[in-house]
Amino acid sequence: MRVALVDYDSGNLHSAEKAFQLMGRDAGADVIVTSDPEVAARADRIVLPGDGAFPACRTALGEVNGMAEAIQDAVINRGIPFMGICVGMQMLATTGHEYRPTPGLGWIGGQVQAIAAPGLKVPHMGWNDLVIDHPHPVLDGITTGDHAYFVHSWQFEVADPAHRLAHVEYGGPVTAVVGRDNIIGTQFHPEKSQQIGLRLIANFLRWNP
Repeated sequence: MRVALVDYDSGNLHSAEKAFQLMGRDAGADVIVTSDPEVAARADRIVLPGDGAFPACRTALGEVNGMAEAIQDAVINRGIPFMGICVGMQMLATTGHEYRPTPGLGWIGGQVQAIAAPGLKVPHMGWNDLVIDHPHPVLDGITTGDHAYFVHSWQFEVADPAHRLAHVEYGGPVTAVVGRDNIIGTQFHPEKSQQIGLRLIANFLRWNP
C-alpha cells in the first residue's frame, strides 16, 4: 500500500511523515512525501496536511502543477481514501472566509468561519476533549472524552450535520472531525495527539470505504 503525503509547502510534513511511517509498519504501508501529481494519482491513500491561512494554502495547492486535478480525480472519481489535516481538512469546505472568501475543494459542503469564543483565547490552542457525534471506522477505539491537540483560529461549519463526526467545546461546538464516503478530515493534528492520533492514523490505513 502506498500512502502519498501531498507536499505543497504548507504543512508540517516531517512530523506527519514520521507518524504515518510508524503506524504504517504493521499495515505494510510505503509512505511517500510528494509534490508529483502522478505519484499522488497512483497512491492507495492520500493525505493533505495544511498549516497557515486558508487562502495561502489553497493558492499553494493550486500552484503545484496538476496536483489539485490529480487528487480530485483520485478521491472523487476513483474513491481513493483521503485524509485532510488542519487546514487540509478546512479546504474540503465550499468556501473559506479567512481574509477574503476563497473557494475550497467543495468535497464536503460548508463554510470555514472565525471561531467565536467570547472570553476565551483565540487561537484555540492545546488539548481539548473530543465529543463523538457519529461513529466511523476511522474513529474506532476513540471515545468521547479522549483528547487531541489543536492549533487554529478558524472552524469548519458543515452544511450537513451528518458530516460532522466529532467536535470539541470551545465557546460552543467547534468541529473536530468531518467525513463522508471515502473522505475524512481532522481539525486537530493527529501526529501531535499522542496515542489517540496514532490510533486514528492506524484506523485510516486499515479503512476500506
